[in-house]
Amino acid sequence: MQDSKYIRLGLNIDHVATVRNARGGDSPDPLRAAELAEDAGVDGITAHLREDRRHIADADIDRLMDVLTVPLNFEMAATVEMRAIALRHKPHAVCLVPERREERTTEGGLDVVSEASRLSDFIAPLRDVGCRVSLFVAANVRQIDAAKQIGADVVELHSGAYCDAHNEGRFADRDHEFEAIKEMSAYADELDLEVHVGHGLTFGTAAAVAALPAVKELNIGHFLIGEAIFRGLKPAILEMRRIMDEARS
Repeated sequence: MQDSKYIRLGLNIDHVATVRNARGGDSPDPLRAAELAEDAGVDGITAHLREDRRHIADADIDRLMDVLTVPLNFEMAATVEMRAIALRHKPHAVCLVPERREERTTEGGLDVVSEASRLSDFIAPLRDVGCRVSLFVAANVRQIDAAKQIGADVVELHSGAYCDAHNEGRFADRDHEFEAIKEMSAYADELDLEVHVGHGLTFGTAAAVAALPAVKELNIGHFLIGEAIFRGLKPAILEMRRIMDEARS
């Protein structure tokens, strides 16, 4: 049984597939990255199957579901096609994210407020087959209220603005964004929503977020995959795990 102070680490393997797809072929293999990450002690694997299949492919999801022993967090847009794939595989968790073809990565959170009725109907079949439904949202009270209203199990708070401000030396903005994450993580926890945080987190920004008692999981991808080039994937994961554990203690 995990200590109540333990905070989970999820690794997003999308950008292993990005490198693979830049040249074609089978290497580097996202499944191998997932297996190495499991060996390093991650608590879950995240993979985003985009509508344009720019990185993770359908076959990657098939293989991950076959071999993973840790939970798969299946990121997807709220489309009929993606829901059908999720219902076929029944992953541990489904995380709904906004998606635009022209974006480099997921930019901003899902607008649950304006799409509450549609999203409520959309997630019902996923919950019926046992998938935990997570919504990727801004640290905003209206979005969190709407997530609770439509029956989400989890909110993942978008940490991109916080991380960008830190990296660019805009420390007043960084502190403002961090306070929003701190306040909204506590608020969501009071509503019995499980709280995750993700997007842009690094060795320099993860500790403050990991120290927040309401946060149960950090999902990190691009930074750890990039850091693996220099120190290896397992050492990169172990260093992040150390930082998170020290922050939590």
